[in-house]
Amino acid sequence: MNASVSLEGPIDPREFRNVLGRFASGVTIVTTESDGQVHGMTANAFMSVSLEPPLVLVSVNHRANMHPLLAHSGCYGVSILSVDQQALSNHFAGRPVEGLTVSFVRKYNVPVVDGAVAHLIARVVDQHPAGDHTLYIGQVEYLDWRDGQPLLFYAGKYRQLDTERLRPLPWPEDDFSLFSINF
Repeated sequence: MNASVSLEGPIDPREFRNVLGRFASGVTIVTTESDGQVHGMTANAFMSVSLEPPLVLVSVNHRANMHPLLAHSGCYGVSILSVDQQALSNHFAGRPVEGLTVSFVRKYNVPVVDGAVAHLIARVVDQHPAGDHTLYIGQVEYLDWRDGQPLLFYAGKYRQLDTERLRPLPWPEDDFSLFSINF
């Protein structure tokens, strides 16, 4: 289905969500610890902000349990989920999976999800209220990664890379980063 919306009236929140759902993203679980208890939430509203200093951002709804916890704890972990961690994504998105065992590991003294394809630990350095969310900018203090297939989200559904058809595009010998493009 194709849809267009006129800019003459207010933007319908459902249509806004449908359009933004056309931007494929990875799936993360953001974790923090408060009063000795680990808390986590699924988020695909995560992005890099800066290479120097290394900054990342997570956007958290004001109604989310995580919202006051991040302001209080001052740090968060980000686990970039692997394709086999869809049940964990559902669990931390508020759809508990009966019988699911959640394993955390500590990195830089912050809990992160075991088995993820990457982990980052960030110290909150700034927060910006933005509509019904707050943007928590964190300076990365630890990171690690491993080879593996990431869990993806597109058009309201989980997806995965088609590795049989995945071929790198030709590019110069040096490493490519979207951050390296200058106009």
